[in-house]
Amino acid sequence: MKSYTDIEQSKKLAKILPIESADYCWGIDDETLQYNNSPYPLAWKNYTCKEYYIPCWSLAALLSVLPNYQLQTQDDGIGILCSCNGNFNIITADNPIDACYKLIIKLNELK
Repeated sequence: MKSYTDIEQSKKLAKILPIESADYCWGIDDETLQYNNSPYPLAWKNYTCKEYYIPCWSLAALLSVLPNYQLQTQDDGIGILCSCNGNFNIITADNPIDACYKLIIKLNELK
């Protein structure tokens, strides 16, 4: 099961969400100069030289920024239902991280 946002999702969410809401951080490996295979379990805000790190979100951190949500098991994956401004939005994905990510992107587009 996916435990946190991948690098591309993290980059996009960093433009939308408060960075302080991230509870993990992608860092660069000193030897390969590539991002590590898994993020560090320390929030981006606690690092110096922040330009070398990307904030990353766990499921708990993503859920904490969503208003009025409900996770549901769907035939085609995991669904997340969110009530915002009287509208209901449901997004389905293979795992809860991707479902939350897609819902946050959609809510951002709807303002």
